[in-house]
Amino acid sequence: MKVVIFAGGLGTRISEETDVRPKPMVEIGGKPILWHIMKIYSRYGFNDFIICLGYKGYVIKEYFINYFWHNTDITIDLQQNKVDIHNVNSEPFKVTLVDTGINTKTAGRLKAVEKYIGNEDFMLTYGDGVCNTDISKLVAFHKSHGKIATVTTVQLEARFGGMDVKDNGDVLFFREKAKDESKWINAGFFVLKPQVFDYLEKDVTNVMWEDEPLEKLTEDKQLMAYKHYGFWKCMDALRDKIELEELWLNNQAKWKIW
Repeated sequence: MKVVIFAGGLGTRISEETDVRPKPMVEIGGKPILWHIMKIYSRYGFNDFIICLGYKGYVIKEYFINYFWHNTDITIDLQQNKVDIHNVNSEPFKVTLVDTGINTKTAGRLKAVEKYIGNEDFMLTYGDGVCNTDISKLVAFHKSHGKIATVTTVQLEARFGGMDVKDNGDVLFFREKAKDESKWINAGFFVLKPQVFDYLEKDVTNVMWEDEPLEKLTEDKQLMAYKHYGFWKCMDALRDKIELEELWLNNQAKWKIW
């Protein structure tokens, strides 16, 4: 099963890092977050990736073109123009890199890679979010219900504490940064049937995947939610990057399941 990853956005909310590289190439622990995402899938045997490029896509192309050399011990004989390869520390990834347009929105990016997917189920996620969900169980859930689309969903983390307050100021209830148990949000990590492209038949260059396509799938009762109760984190802003980096450096990176 192929894995499609959105990696073409401008990353404007983390511009401190994305002036010189696309957001999926922002590093956590010395490796791009894109690499971390791919390692999560690889842990469950999914190594065939299709990357939707856009903003500064050449940076991602150059990274994978040079990946083998950067992760290999070599001896270079300059006089003989010869390279001997020694220890190889690469990955079993097969990576298809597709230019989907700098300003194309997510539905348009997905449609642009349809020809590389074929008539088979596939997975889709965003190039800025990591989690420790069991991908094999996610796929099994998708196959069990027979509908077109499955989205992984998590409970929203509150950024601030909440409380109930009487009119006179008495605090009846206080809860510090709890999960909002009434709200489930889109965490990416989709599993999709090829029939999803029936929802992308018109010009969707300026359409967000999260808008009309997912709304229409919901209306047609073709979208199911896989509830994930474990770790999930989106690198939306610089504070998220810093938090992920601290987790990695302190050996608390729950998404590191490989």
